[in-house]
Amino acid sequence: MTDLRATLGGFDPEAPLPAAPVPWAPLPMPRLREAPPWAMAEMIAAEPALAERVGRRLLDDGSAAALAAAVREAVERSEPVVVTGCGTSEHAARGVAAILREGCVAAGLAAPGPQSAQAFELACDPPRGLVIGISHEGGTAATIAALAAARERGARTALITASPGSPAAESCDTVLATVEMDRSWCHTVGYVSPLAAACVTAALVAGRQPEPARLRQRLATGLAAAWGHHGVMGNAAARARQLVIIASGADRITARELALKVEEAAWLPSTYRNVETFLHGHLPATGQETSLVLVLLERDAIEPRAARARQALAAARVVGMRPAAILGEAAARLIPEQLTPGGRAVIPELPAMASAPAALLGAAAPLQLLTLAIAAARGTNPDPIRRDDPRYLRAAEAADSPA
Repeated sequence: MTDLRATLGGFDPEAPLPAAPVPWAPLPMPRLREAPPWAMAEMIAAEPALAERVGRRLLDDGSAAALAAAVREAVERSEPVVVTGCGTSEHAARGVAAILREGCVAAGLAAPGPQSAQAFELACDPPRGLVIGISHEGGTAATIAALAAARERGARTALITASPGSPAAESCDTVLATVEMDRSWCHTVGYVSPLAAACVTAALVAGRQPEPARLRQRLATGLAAAWGHHGVMGNAAARARQLVIIASGADRITARELALKVEEAAWLPSTYRNVETFLHGHLPATGQETSLVLVLLERDAIEPRAARARQALAAARVVGMRPAAILGEAAARLIPEQLTPGGRAVIPELPAMASAPAALLGAAAPLQLLTLAIAAARGTNPDPIRRDDPRYLRAAEAADSPA
């Protein structure tokens, strides 16, 4: 982490980031820089301190307690609890659902507990119960529509956002305001902030005292462990025609987010596969021009997960790939280094933290650093997600225009 900070000039990763504008307005394109450090790098460095601030803020203002009570009430009534979002916020929604689900299990509440759904699909088939939206800026049309459709059907609604004055927040019963805004459009803070909010909420659901300092510790540990390994892994991936990320358990959320980050930051075609799914028909489309990354920090059922991962890595090597990996310590002990010739980052365990948040927060900075390294090797600026190119800006405008 110290090494990353040394690359950032005068940026202070301990200082709070600016809040959303008041009155609300969509954030403009990030200031285009001619060379690194990119704003994305600053945001990654800021995440450990930011996560702790987010946790403390939501405990102090009572919003985490309000959401925890709503989650408990819905689950106790056997009502659905659905977390929703789009893009990075969709992946954060999956993470929030997984973290809250573990909190419900720890509280002895009946299954299935919180689930996730993509916002457009949820708007087409809204549930009753409790719907929790994730939207960093609070202006995503599909998420707003999902919350409105759910509310019209009788659901209670909540929102985790940096912008409590946003359109998405207007009709929600509960708003968890993470406040600090991402300075890069390649959102990293926008991914980590909802996970931090979920961690303190889940602890309250489980009847435990939340520990925001552990959020800082987990993110800082992942950042420090990945630093120095991300460059080797990124250089190898950057030379590929495509990137495939495989994962199991909670790490499937990390893998989805990594695929999105690489595509928007480095413009390298990337896809996520479940470890098992990867071995059922997808190998014929891969080869020497394919880069593969395994993500495995999940603690639960680690032996069968690692065993199947070893087989996937071995199969990948046979067809010419040089796999890399982001691993927890337990997985690293079970997966020989010769199966990851493309490099590996090993993230220390944090047994005091529940499995899902430990895996998701532990891998957050490593996936983001790897993205940054791939972008550097390919010579792309991750901050504007290619919208500094007029064609891609017009494409984004077309996607938001009435059909």
